[in-house]
Amino acid sequence: MKLRLENTNSKKTQELGNLIRSYNRSKRESSKSEPLNIYVEDEQGNLLAGIAAETFGNWLEIEYLYVNEDLREQGIGSKILCRAEQEARERKCKYSFVDTYQFQAPDFYKKHGYTEVFALKEYPYTGERYYYTKDL
Repeated sequence: MKLRLENTNSKKTQELGNLIRSYNRSKRESSKSEPLNIYVEDEQGNLLAGIAAETFGNWLEIEYLYVNEDLREQGIGSKILCRAEQEARERKCKYSFVDTYQFQAPDFYKKHGYTEVFALKEYPYTGERYYYTKDL
């Protein structure tokens, strides 16, 4: 057996991910992961705002929520988030999870009832990254 350090993504990285996902599936209860994506587009089909998320068991897991800077403070992000939460509830989700940086949207999520679970200070060097959950 030998230990090897690699600083690139490789087939071994993918293999490692496959191994842990397989192990996890063998140990936890069965659950369905389903994409939940909402987009706001202009008349030409250009993306202006949206959310990329998934429902996984009892959880809505938000990966990205973005609104073009010139469209912010108009309630678009709130409409997107509320619609995603509504769809998650229809899929029988009980909770929501998101992470955000200090320069992104911590106040936005707090305004929508999210509670900080923990924060990473000095991330990656001088910033902060917040993790929030919400009961749906």
